[in-house]
Amino acid sequence: MPHLTPPRQLPDTAAGADPDAVVAPDAAATSDDTAVGKPAESAEPVSADEAAASADVEPGKDAEDAGAPASGARPAPTQAATASDSVPFETTVPEAAPPGRPGWFGWRRRHPRAARAVRVGTGVLAAALVLAVLLVPNRLDRITVQSFLRLPVEAILLAALLLGLPSKPRRITAGALGVFLGLSTVLKCLDMGFRQTLARPFDLVFDWVLLSDAADWMKDSFGRFGEMLAVTGVIVLVVVVLAVSALATVRLANVMARHRPVAVRTTLVLGVVWVICFTLGVQFGGVTLATKGYAQYLANRVQYVRDGLGDADVFKKQMTVDAFADTPPDQLLTGLRGKDVMFTFIESYGRVAIDDPAMAPEVDATLKEGDARLKSAGFAARSGWLRSPVTGAGSWLAHSTFLSGTWIKNQQRYRTLTTSDRATLTSYFQKTGAWRTVGIVPGVRKSWPEGKYFGLDHIYDSTHLGYRGPYFSWTPVPDQFSLEAFQKLEHGKKNRDPIMAEIILASSHNPWSPIARTIDWKDLGDGSVFYKIKKEGTNPTEVWKSAKRVRTEYRKAIQYSLDSLTQWVQRYGDKNTVLVFLGDHQPVPTVTAGSTSRDVPVTIVARDPKVLDRVAGWGWTEGLKPADNAPQWSMNKFRDRFMTAYGPGTR
Repeated sequence: MPHLTPPRQLPDTAAGADPDAVVAPDAAATSDDTAVGKPAESAEPVSADEAAASADVEPGKDAEDAGAPASGARPAPTQAATASDSVPFETTVPEAAPPGRPGWFGWRRRHPRAARAVRVGTGVLAAALVLAVLLVPNRLDRITVQSFLRLPVEAILLAALLLGLPSKPRRITAGALGVFLGLSTVLKCLDMGFRQTLARPFDLVFDWVLLSDAADWMKDSFGRFGEMLAVTGVIVLVVVVLAVSALATVRLANVMARHRPVAVRTTLVLGVVWVICFTLGVQFGGVTLATKGYAQYLANRVQYVRDGLGDADVFKKQMTVDAFADTPPDQLLTGLRGKDVMFTFIESYGRVAIDDPAMAPEVDATLKEGDARLKSAGFAARSGWLRSPVTGAGSWLAHSTFLSGTWIKNQQRYRTLTTSDRATLTSYFQKTGAWRTVGIVPGVRKSWPEGKYFGLDHIYDSTHLGYRGPYFSWTPVPDQFSLEAFQKLEHGKKNRDPIMAEIILASSHNPWSPIARTIDWKDLGDGSVFYKIKKEGTNPTEVWKSAKRVRTEYRKAIQYSLDSLTQWVQRYGDKNTVLVFLGDHQPVPTVTAGSTSRDVPVTIVARDPKVLDRVAGWGWTEGLKPADNAPQWSMNKFRDRFMTAYGPGTR
């Protein structure tokens, strides 16, 4: 029996088509993924859904109804079977692939137009995101529409790098660069937050400890739940930023690779445009069009880190210079022997409280009332200005600057100082043996080992003042109660030695809501009375929705602290009382409204005229309010000038 060749199976033709027509293999490409006439070994497997999509057939519809071969039909033998079985002009038909759902679970095949729109949209968004990361400033006040209408050289260099890499290294490099861009975005956000709070960028060397302080502030201001919510939100946001940045960069690299000729030409053209615009200084809306701002930002951050790492050696040399280190104890502070000396810091009491037109009238009235109280009790005052090393926050840095006579501008310097043997103003009082030195520090709520460094014989923190009332947001103890506790625990004792006290008044600490108010000193009791006062106060969440309300509450808090202090002097001060009070730093930029000043008021109050006579040469203003043109010193200069004025060589 002769060998029979199976009949050839030809694709069904569409209705009305000539069944004898010959279709050239190169003439029919049905989609980006499949083509009629492709050799079997180069054809990608396709599912029934894919075949239907490529033929514009709804998924699930019978293929024969659409004029296509049945998806389950077995293909005819091909030319490669055997020489004897071959048929001239045999058409190669690939074997049908098993069913599957490629491309977003088959969605791209069912909706090709929408899929293309998504691909184009994600590509555009990826490019926009990368450009935004490169162009966004690290300051909120500099974010404008014009800041994003620039051509960054970093984007051109990034494109050139990715276009020059093979496929796998390109994807790896794109992902790594995307993560780096995400990290720089997080750093810029930290810069924005620190500038809004501390009027300076985030310090990569010293500021990590402040993040813990920020979490504590959130807990004290908005409760434990508010703290947990904020911390969780920040962590999730950081992860999302890193992931989205990496995905966007990889997506952009893939798009450029698929359209390499166009991408190469575009990169070259933009490079030439950037060079021309940069050379000519072309500007748009007052902003330079060709920018290298991102590279400059990174360079500045690297230099900032290098300076921070090298600052330790510089500071150690500065600490060795102390004009009073070898002075005998009996020659120290002789002009204050027998006096009770109080160094009192008023939290966030800055120049803005006195100079700002929106706050000045009310604060000025409070200062005049204080002057009247002091005068009625026989006291006089002299006031000037000090320039703080910090603004917005960092009170302990200002305190240590004032007391040590060194410029403590970061946490590393603070730690170096408090582990050294450099004497402070308070420790010099202790060294004489003529004073009992105490600290009233209601803002301290946990272990404070640095307290011993400052030369304090005894420290009263928030848990040792006898207070049984509520917190006022961050403030554990209202100022009036802290001063009354000092009177009961130390100043009011009979037959005691002279006292040198460091007192921290914390009621004017951010967020200034709710605020305590002064009451009759006889009604203070154990502080329980403040529960009712707190209920009458404002809600910090509501206050901070408006910058105007924040400024108003800040002003009220300063007035409360000043009233508490001047009332205490009027009530309990005597001929031996010497009070030095000052602000530690300016408040946050929300209150200062763009002011770059770091000045804080400083005042000396005494009943004994000889005390003020010793500082007559300082040129300070009479009264509690320093004049605009009153002398302004760096805060670290006060210690030596004070000790000189009240030393044996001054009369």
